[in-house]
Amino acid sequence: MPWRETSVMEERLRFVARLLEGEGMSDVCREFGISLKTGYKIFNRYKDEGLDALTDRSRRPVRYANQLPEPVTVMIVRLKKEKPYWGARKIRELLVKRLAGDVRIPATSTVHAVLDRHGLVSQARKRNRANKAVGTVLGEALAPNDLWCADFKG
Repeated sequence: MPWRETSVMEERLRFVARLLEGEGMSDVCREFGISLKTGYKIFNRYKDEGLDALTDRSRRPVRYANQLPEPVTVMIVRLKKEKPYWGARKIRELLVKRLAGDVRIPATSTVHAVLDRHGLVSQARKRNRANKAVGTVLGEALAPNDLWCADFKG
């Protein structure tokens, strides 16, 4: 006997069909292995929207809560191109002056993230670590049980 393949859409359709035939919600939900809340959600969507409601829905959010408005992003990039030596902190202060009260001003870290996303941030220079502290002669034991020392400050 081969395995029977069913899709989520077919299962939901069978679920709704059994409810429309007059079976009880709790019995059908128990048989399909779903909660009553999910059963009512599927059935109410079907009643409101028809067969289209039984398809999978996108899980993508409708909106992004803290997304920066496009004009503000464009303004940040334009200001950086006008003043290439300015950093995120100065650009944010200029935004505060220019947009006073019109829109929410982004944080300095957000301004920096926008600049970085557009490739307008140069990496910090690496410090030269050539002048490392060198240990004393007493600190270099060459054989077991040789004299060695440790700095004790106390």
